[in-house]
Amino acid sequence: MSAAKHGCEMQLARNGSIASWSDQFGRRFVFVGCAAVLSVALAPPVPAARYRNPVLCADYSDPDVVKAGGDYFMVASSFQAVPGLPILHSRDLVAWTLVGHAVERLPAPDFDLPQHGKGMWAPSIRFHDGLFWIYVGDPDRGIFVTRARDPRGPWEPLRLVHAARGWIDPCPLWDDDGQAYLVHAFARSRAGFNGLLMVNRLSADGLRVTDAGTVVFDGRRDHPTIEGPKFYKRGGWYYVFAPAGGVKTGWQAVLRARHVLGPYDVQIAMDQGASATNGPHQGAWVEGARGDSWFLHFQDREAYGRIVHLQPMEWRDGWPVIGEDPDGDGKGQPVGEWTRPEGLEAAAPTPLPRDPFDGPRLALDWQWQANPRAEWSSLTARPGALRLFALAPEEPRPNLWAAPRLLLQKLPALSFAATAALDAGGLQEGQRAGLLVFGLDYALLAVERVREGLVLRRVTARGASQGAAETVEASRPLDSPLVQLRVTVEPEAVCRFAFSTDGVSFTSLGPAFTARPGLWVGARIGLFAEGRAGAAPGWADVDWFRVE
Repeated sequence: MSAAKHGCEMQLARNGSIASWSDQFGRRFVFVGCAAVLSVALAPPVPAARYRNPVLCADYSDPDVVKAGGDYFMVASSFQAVPGLPILHSRDLVAWTLVGHAVERLPAPDFDLPQHGKGMWAPSIRFHDGLFWIYVGDPDRGIFVTRARDPRGPWEPLRLVHAARGWIDPCPLWDDDGQAYLVHAFARSRAGFNGLLMVNRLSADGLRVTDAGTVVFDGRRDHPTIEGPKFYKRGGWYYVFAPAGGVKTGWQAVLRARHVLGPYDVQIAMDQGASATNGPHQGAWVEGARGDSWFLHFQDREAYGRIVHLQPMEWRDGWPVIGEDPDGDGKGQPVGEWTRPEGLEAAAPTPLPRDPFDGPRLALDWQWQANPRAEWSSLTARPGALRLFALAPEEPRPNLWAAPRLLLQKLPALSFAATAALDAGGLQEGQRAGLLVFGLDYALLAVERVREGLVLRRVTARGASQGAAETVEASRPLDSPLVQLRVTVEPEAVCRFAFSTDGVSFTSLGPAFTARPGLWVGARIGLFAEGRAGAAPGWADVDWFRVE
């Protein structure tokens, strides 16, 4: 196969063994089903003084960023996943590290079972009065807020600022006179309309909406689906940065007014232009160490989710121009590579996920499909391993789409291999555990105990979100309960499953599977265990999980 368009040229012959190579960051990429790398020509590494987009190649959708001294903290949407509202840290705006979550649990009992596409939408993060504040919309409940002294936590429990159906994407602004305001958008699926931005007054403590609000912008004609507003004040002007045009093909609009309630003028600060970056919009304006301006935003990449790019930004006649502007018309387009922010020391590349399961808590990358319960898993039943209990479904279902006990994380790169070391000896008849790639469709490689012993099954559920049943693509008996399960993800989210009983040689099982996103999220990789009603208590132990 050829991968020249992804920065390297490869020619691989397939015979069931493994090929691998390392990129400029020292990350090793493993391909199952390839005999040998006959020729590899890696793209030259990015010079130290430059960076390459995306800066965060994972599904951190709707990012917002706040600067605190020499640190930057990002928050992103998390929808139904628990824990929610991931917090990332950076010192250079390029390398980001997950440092916590602002929400440990979502409101019960609604989120005790999966609620795909619901939950925490498009948060904003600000620093005010010695506290970090996050405002976030739940499209079915209203606007919530949480606060913390340290963005790494602990965060206060969510408080309801205003109960409303269809209010989304809130962002606060504390004006010079101390009055606080909140700008937000509307979800058509709940409110019956969208394309409008509204500003409300907040109480002095920032915890209540105090008026009926003022619609400050109607984008339904020229900027349809305008949403995700971010509120700023600069040089006596009020600015609202707001994406429009839809997730996959939209653009970044900016509104400007002399008064907080308008009237607002509008310009397009960035669209795709001649670049290869589709729908570049929805994000955060931040300043660098020398007062220079930068903009972080997402790009929708289907199964990979909405990955994060960093754009240079300049002010021209009081309006921002985001990205590069080759024709000088005041409307930017995304850059693929650019000079690093000056005055910020380059950090180590964003680390890839791994979990040896030897601590008191799961690694931060993991999220459940719903509010977790103690009986789902244990890190103490067998020290140094994660025990997943193979519990029966809460109610009959054709597949795993509605299963709450899926332990998942984001796809961390365009190409990678994820491996889990599994001990299936604790499974009882009719129970299974394994590794899966999960979205609207899903595929998995699992060990199941049947009457005759242990069997390894490669399973696909196409149309899982529509209730389709699983299909067994391939199976084979296992002589030992100790097995390593691996999924290798190639460009365009092509997934190949393999297993090893000696930890050295891997054997492919089943056909390739092309991952699909979930509902408003990218595909996920992760672990699961499940049983059937009436079965004896059973479990599987995962010694470690690694991404290369």
